[in-house]
Amino acid sequence: MPPSRSDRGFHPGLADDLAGAALALARWFTAGATLWCVAPRWEPHAQHIALEFLHPVVAGTPALPAAALTGPALVDTARVSARAGDIVLAVAASDEAEVRSLVTRGPAWGVHTIWIGSGPHPGAVAADHLLWLDDPDPRISSRGDFVLLYHVLWELTVRCFDHPALMRPEAESPSAATVHPDLGQLGEVVTPLGDGTARVRTATGTETVATSFVEPVHVGDLVLVHAGMAVSAVGMEEQR
Repeated sequence: MPPSRSDRGFHPGLADDLAGAALALARWFTAGATLWCVAPRWEPHAQHIALEFLHPVVAGTPALPAAALTGPALVDTARVSARAGDIVLAVAASDEAEVRSLVTRGPAWGVHTIWIGSGPHPGAVAADHLLWLDDPDPRISSRGDFVLLYHVLWELTVRCFDHPALMRPEAESPSAATVHPDLGQLGEVVTPLGDGTARVRTATGTETVATSFVEPVHVGDLVLVHAGMAVSAVGMEEQR
């Protein structure tokens, strides 16, 4: 007998997670976002998702800007591709280091993130939306579960455009990774300048900040920026 939906990891809260992610996607697209899709171990999934959004097959649904990022060095590729306000959607298991790094950097780049995954829950990650299957089966990428998830996500997203009133930004729902202004905002070191300062990318742009509290800094390090200073390092040993 085929496994039931619950046996295959479709937990009861997944429907709510999908609805929330779809509404967010529709709003981000309305604001001018491009969707960048990644799946380091399963690149056809990234290509499939981009195709669905870019070339919809349902009459009357909009074509939405989307592209798959493939090949090595995905973090570097996403860094130069994604603009503030764009979206990175990843399909990956929880042990995928590149995806963890991408999701962690999302707030520094001003990029929204959605992670479709399976297996052990990734814990307190900075993704705006997690669509998770509690299923450790290594064959999950070829069973159709992920395909079903992102097809439903696409369908719900395009249906949101039928309700223009829903497209207004939801002011009281900040990114899951937003940092309180009193504490600072996440930034990524672009260029250490060698004089106790560095060029640092944040969601609001690239600026020169003082780095004396966190020296030495390297390209790609994550720091917390407050009042023109990098006040602490954020997992730099894991994020380069």
